Amino acid sequence: MKVYKTTELRNIVLIGSAKTGKTTLSEAILFEGGVINRRGTIEDKNTVSDYREIELERQNSVSSTILYAEHNGHKINVIDAPGFDDFIGEVVAGLNVADTAFVLINGQNGVEVGTEINWRQTVANNTPVAFLINHLEHEKSNFEESLRQLKNQFGNSVTPLQYPVNEGPSFNAIIDVLQQKMLKYPAGGGKAEVLDIPADQKDKAEEMLNSLIETAAENDEALMEAFFENGTLTNEELMRGLKLGIINRGLFPVLCIGAKLNYGVDALLDFAVNCLPAPNEMPGRMTKEGKELKCNVADPASALIFKTSIEEHLGEISFFKVYAGEITETMDMVNGVNNSKERISQIFAVAGKKREKLEKVVAGDIAATIKLKNARSNQTLNSPKNSGDVIVPIEYPAPKIMMAIRAKNTSDDEKLGVALTEIQKVDPTLTIEYSKELKQIIIRGQGELHLNIAKWNLENLEKIVIEYYAPKIPYRETITKSAKAMYRHKKQSGGSGQFGEVHMLIQPYTEGMKPQSEFPIRGTEEHTLPWGGKLVFNNCIVGGSIDARFQPAILKGIMEKIEEGPLTGSYARDIVVNIYDGKMHPVDSNELAFKLAGRQAFKEAFKNAGPKILEPIYDVEVMVPSDRMGDIMTDLQGRRAIIMGMDSEGNYQIVKAKVPLAEMNRYSTALSSITSGSGTYSLKFAEYAQVPGDVQTALLKAYEEQENEEE
Repeated sequence: MKVYKTTELRNIVLIGSAKTGKTTLSEAILFEGGVINRRGTIEDKNTVSDYREIELERQNSVSSTILYAEHNGHKINVIDAPGFDDFIGEVVAGLNVADTAFVLINGQNGVEVGTEINWRQTVANNTPVAFLINHLEHEKSNFEESLRQLKNQFGNSVTPLQYPVNEGPSFNAIIDVLQQKMLKYPAGGGKAEVLDIPADQKDKAEEMLNSLIETAAENDEALMEAFFENGTLTNEELMRGLKLGIINRGLFPVLCIGAKLNYGVDALLDFAVNCLPAPNEMPGRMTKEGKELKCNVADPASALIFKTSIEEHLGEISFFKVYAGEITETMDMVNGVNNSKERISQIFAVAGKKREKLEKVVAGDIAATIKLKNARSNQTLNSPKNSGDVIVPIEYPAPKIMMAIRAKNTSDDEKLGVALTEIQKVDPTLTIEYSKELKQIIIRGQGELHLNIAKWNLENLEKIVIEYYAPKIPYRETITKSAKAMYRHKKQSGGSGQFGEVHMLIQPYTEGMKPQSEFPIRGTEEHTLPWGGKLVFNNCIVGGSIDARFQPAILKGIMEKIEEGPLTGSYARDIVVNIYDGKMHPVDSNELAFKLAGRQAFKEAFKNAGPKILEPIYDVEVMVPSDRMGDIMTDLQGRRAIIMGMDSEGNYQIVKAKVPLAEMNRYSTALSSITSGSGTYSLKFAEYAQVPGDVQTALLKAYEEQENEEE
């Protein structure tokens, strides 16, 4: 393959709801772009994009696939992203490196919840968008209704550049508004026959062209002046206004395709080459240091690894986009994140499993390499001249679901740990950690399907049988009033014994509180606890009843009990401890004795200080069709939710609520069931709040039973 200049590159990501035809379109693009000589189908399990075993089994995408095509002297990089919301991380990564998003619309269904979700991601990334209305050959396809929904949802900047002539089973012709021609396709698709517009369509096509000219002129002052002066734009001015509008998100073109029949794909590639921005025409990518990388070949090389894949017989493949300079084979580079040195052994243009060797890639291009030693997704590779640059990383959405995971066979525990580390390399939206607090391995993802795919990979590829189970809830314990306690630790077992007596007063901690005045405070230590909240430790000893050298031991004992709270074994927080009296023995007192005395005195005082269990509360936003609102509200209230407000976005309603984490287990499954798969949600930690009395009673009883079982 030739080395393409930056101006000859186009980077596109295909996004949209499941079943809109992204993979089928990818196949047609590869065919028209000369990468393959025969189009595969999802049903025959032979598409270039869906080649992984799990995708062949499920017949839908679970990971993005990097592809390319060559057309009219240009290289078009295509990222085929999955349609299910559970794999939204693949969409986010694609939008970060693509210069335009093609949002596919199923002409039978119009705007779907997946369309809305993907649209919000394009807004967040400020990515130019073109809408492709697909499946126009179906009997229930309705182009005009889909267009109406697009305009209603995303505004009047949604502008058709094409429309179908004979939509439905006989579909084979498209009116191209820009060319003012009709494109008629032969059976089997391919290159269109370019014909004059039929007389009965001419007025409509001219009216749409005039509307397009006016919309294009609005994107540039000079074009607006030319439009007012001449009443129209030249073809050159129109194309300039169209491209500016696309770049500035002031214009969202709509095109027609029948991807399965390969209708409209040649015109789509022409549109990509003629109207979409090259990488250097887009705003630059920022580094953490505030430098803007404008895809200039003359600058020192800088690239972002946006995806990692592990392929059989090849190992780890790193996909990257070059944002500055050029990268050549055998080039030495530096990881801007960890300062490790990497040699680029080979460079490939990739289309699924097909790989074509490249000598170099220039700014704006997307390529792959193998055998990097210490580089991961979201890290920057630089030339030695700018080794410290770090491109602002991709921000992935927060997890929505968490489960505990374990190997069914304990002999696989070590193997499972290694496999989970490898999975996390490939999918940054799947996070795994061992929780010291919960004593569980916790896996977090975007939904139940997301976690089920991870389970499939572990069991089928790694041969580790695993199980998910409900994670423990990270409760917190605190107190609501003051209480005193004392404890004497005394032990004699021949020779020197152990003796330590501690008297303490504990109080609830609040920000800005006044210290207790009952005892004089000789010294204060304030500790910000790793799990949130504070512990304030006051030394109030007068007259030397406890030597100062034993104070750290008392504090250590208290800290041990705070890490395993007296009520449920959860972390305790927001407590003031005042050590005001005690006793020592001249021979038998030691640090261990005072540590144990401090621990037990704290435990006794805690139980008498109006102890309360706190639970994590999350901000939850649920997006559902309007007709499902009542069912969603009822379900949330059954989960102890506090409804904070409602909003609307197009045809969808957004419910905002605060919900205890304990009530959100498997919510994604419940939401899907209630809304027939059309609802989505997000959640974010908000605060800790006291549990209701009945819930606390149940938790205390469960912990007591657990303790008895362990004894």
